[in-house]
Amino acid sequence: MPNYRRNFVAGGTYFFTVALLERKRDLLVAEIATLREAVRRVKRLYPFDIVAWVVLPDHLHCIWTLPAGDADYPTRWRLIKLLFAKGLPKQERLSAVRKRRNERGVWHRRYWEHTIRDERDLNNHIDYIHWNPVKHGLVREVKDWPHSTFHRYVKEGIYPENWCGDMSMEVEGGD
Repeated sequence: MPNYRRNFVAGGTYFFTVALLERKRDLLVAEIATLREAVRRVKRLYPFDIVAWVVLPDHLHCIWTLPAGDADYPTRWRLIKLLFAKGLPKQERLSAVRKRRNERGVWHRRYWEHTIRDERDLNNHIDYIHWNPVKHGLVREVKDWPHSTFHRYVKEGIYPENWCGDMSMEVEGGD
């Protein structure tokens, strides 16, 4: 079994990418209420601050800050994934390994984690999160994607509503 190394910083801020096992599904947006409830329940048990978040059809990106003295994001992710999967009917295909382990076939087992190093790193990741629906061709403008903290950032005056504008037009010239 591979030895995945994770960085644990008590009270740290982390960027995550978490994906469905079947990347062609739209389960996360189709079942957004189930996902939100799973996150709410876990936050009550194991608090964390959501700095930024975007939910796409088959994966999500987010940035969390954990409480001082706490670096246990794996437990939080395990519970969010578990509660989300439990809220769904059992319709997914299961591999022999997942059947043997009595696992659901909803989530990819692993996730990407990056410890935020400084303010510039944080801002770059926040921008990446909010830009992601446009990057994936889901909307033409960032403001048009409903499952994002972008709207909170607009209300707080951090971003203008037309941040990045209409990116559907091809840019001529440039690098």
